[in-house]
Amino acid sequence: MQRLGKNKGGYHGETIDIRAVLREFEAEAQRHDWTFETFHAADNFKWLTLRRSPSPITVHQSRIYLSTGIHGDEPAGPLAALRLLRENQWPAGVEVHLLPCLNPTGFAQNRRENATGIDLNRDYLRPQAAEVRAHISWLERQPPFDLCLCLHEDWESHGFYVYELNPDQKPSLAPGIVEAVAGVCPIDPSGIIEGREARGGIISPNLDPRTRPQWPESFWLITNKTRLSYTLEAPSDFPLATRVNALVAGVNGALAAQT
Repeated sequence: MQRLGKNKGGYHGETIDIRAVLREFEAEAQRHDWTFETFHAADNFKWLTLRRSPSPITVHQSRIYLSTGIHGDEPAGPLAALRLLRENQWPAGVEVHLLPCLNPTGFAQNRRENATGIDLNRDYLRPQAAEVRAHISWLERQPPFDLCLCLHEDWESHGFYVYELNPDQKPSLAPGIVEAVAGVCPIDPSGIIEGREARGGIISPNLDPRTRPQWPESFWLITNKTRLSYTLEAPSDFPLATRVNALVAGVNGALAAQT
């Protein structure tokens, strides 16, 4: 499978109608008896969080956080999350908190940043954007998560890769994620990805978020709400269907490895 060669200096691939996609999320949540709430609203958009409660509730249930759509030029994430919701094939005993689009105003303009030009995924240390402040406020009301998954795309990458934050050195889910994705999408073979050492499409940096001047969502999560976080990066210069397949497979691979 070859790159399309569309992305020169930025993302120039397919776009989505984020309003229509968000309406589908609400419809699917109702169809599968998920609860949902709005934690922020602006510009005629609603920032949603959807929740699946396991039935029956078990003593050993896991709490999973799944978010996407923080960059408005990465359409595969919301579409992958929608497919996961529609297919509704979650492991038994898993409670899921799904945030389907953290930057709808960016999607409306097909740009990475939000409507006011802020890269939301660099705004979690000293938040300036109202939507990030609202997101953090919602997160602070939640119990800890056993696993956090953030769905992204990278317009420069040569294939799929995953960024692991695992400060307690728990059994890694990254090999299971990559193995699941390899059947539907090329894995980035690069030894250096985004300036960090990588091996087989896995980046596992040994870093302290407190030393970094800008925080992505995953840094806030690993510092405050979880001890295991994975950012899944689909290659934006491949067909949209391939990227969606990669993210769906990656999430399912993570859940299979985690349970």
